[in-house]
Amino acid sequence: MTQTSVPPVEARPAPLEHPAPGTPVRNLASHRWIRRPQEAFTESALQERLLGGIRSWRDYPTSLRLWFWLIPALNAAIGGVLRFVRLDIPRSLVFDETYYVKDGYSLLVSGYERSWPEEANVSFNAGNPAVLLDTPQYVVHPPVGKWMIAAGMWLFGPDNPLGWRFGAALTGTLSILLIALIAQKLFQSLTLGAVAGLLLAVDGHHLVMSRTSLLDIFLMFWILAAFGALLMDRDDGRRRLAATLGRQSAAAAPDGRPSVLQLFSGPWLGVRWWRVAAGICLGLAVGTKWSALFFMAAFGLLTVFWDLSARRVAGIRGWISGGLIKDGIPAFLSIVPVAVLVYVSTWAGWFQSKDAYFRHWADTNPSVQWGWIPGPLRSLAQYHLEVYKFHQGLSSDHPYEASAWSWLVMGRPTSFFYESPKQGSPGCDVTSCASAILSVGNPLIWWSATVSLVILLFWWAGRRDWRAGTILAGVGAGYLPWFLYPERTMFTFYAVSFEPFLVLALTYSLGLALGRRQDPLWRRRSGLYLVALFVAAAVLLSAFFYPIWTAEIIPYQEWRLRMWMPSWI
Repeated sequence: MTQTSVPPVEARPAPLEHPAPGTPVRNLASHRWIRRPQEAFTESALQERLLGGIRSWRDYPTSLRLWFWLIPALNAAIGGVLRFVRLDIPRSLVFDETYYVKDGYSLLVSGYERSWPEEANVSFNAGNPAVLLDTPQYVVHPPVGKWMIAAGMWLFGPDNPLGWRFGAALTGTLSILLIALIAQKLFQSLTLGAVAGLLLAVDGHHLVMSRTSLLDIFLMFWILAAFGALLMDRDDGRRRLAATLGRQSAAAAPDGRPSVLQLFSGPWLGVRWWRVAAGICLGLAVGTKWSALFFMAAFGLLTVFWDLSARRVAGIRGWISGGLIKDGIPAFLSIVPVAVLVYVSTWAGWFQSKDAYFRHWADTNPSVQWGWIPGPLRSLAQYHLEVYKFHQGLSSDHPYEASAWSWLVMGRPTSFFYESPKQGSPGCDVTSCASAILSVGNPLIWWSATVSLVILLFWWAGRRDWRAGTILAGVGAGYLPWFLYPERTMFTFYAVSFEPFLVLALTYSLGLALGRRQDPLWRRRSGLYLVALFVAAAVLLSAFFYPIWTAEIIPYQEWRLRMWMPSWI
């Protein structure tokens, strides 16, 4: 398959056939473009500077267009098989499924979370979930993820594990499709898109989270979808900028340049619908877990920085003021208010209920200062204040708690399930067996991705490759905020929210190894062999660890063979 790849620079005088990640950015100060002749301001020249040669799937050769869609679909199919086969094993609620699956059923039945009696898990596991109490339940996470769990139970019934976990498995599978498309967009390389999709498909951490109904897989999905929408907006905004400046140039003075006023601040670009889509996705992400707020802040700044750079490269003198006013303000309005409206709407079941937790708090707590706010909104605000206090004070001992320092190297993965079948039990033909679900990632993928972060840092600082900075921003938004709460009880599986960006970081580094089309044949061939060897090793290692990700019954000694670190036990 012929490989094509993304221009790694934001501006260049001519398209490169096959630039690799990390190709240095040329020094293109905006004043150099302003002094260029009128051809520099035609729409085609502007698009070339701002977007490069490959701008959409239609710019691929005809022979490769099918692969643009087929590669992500094949990656998703592989991931789907790994996630859906034996999805109903184990046939009991595992780890925090005891909260979120039952909350999902409660939403399905009444639209809000209700309480459960003691020993409710026994009844639920037996296929009898209808033991729900009439009293409301105090919960500390918004409802979107639980509604997505409820959708699976609506399709396949709440009385079986397939219904409990279908939403998570489907969401994990779709995220593989997304990351393959995003990698193709980010690197404009079909090969690197295939690599990114396959690495996410076979990684154990993502696999375990896709096979258990916890909220974090849904959080990850909406964050990744928002990031993809903003990547689409980046190109769309640059097309609009090139088209508008090109029209202004065509209708300008005899010298063919836009007017000084036009070059000073640049044009308004209208409603950016991909940004609105990103706002919707971010609202759903926050509606799953509040930690998505950090991604909203990071992505909002990121999209404004992209626009500032676009105006600078296009030759606009006042690119800072123009970008902040004509891009920054619309970006805020397109993302934040939209996300807020979406987030509030996700509480529709709570609003419509009569006895949900804190639903009528405002009725018994009148306020002179805030009396102008409708009672239901004041009640919801009080609920959020109580939840915030809960999260701030959440500190309790847990056998699988893990400091954020250990996440990237999988120092203390979470054990979701463990049983020790004895000889004679179904599937156990030796003295002692083990059946486990351990949320440990593929060590080769995670440890290599951790090293890749250092590589990206150097390439971003030294080569000014916007893609390296973008990936680092995604990792930082999901990872660094946890260091602000050192006393809080944390778990390694929280890292799934930024795992796609770790995979993109690793893919970026593999792109460096792959080389560029203009490199000598021996260099390109050796790079291809190296990348193929790495991916093959990752797949084989995933096959080795697969039994402890999916609760297969294996001899106890084989389980111990997979415990590479004492902290994994």
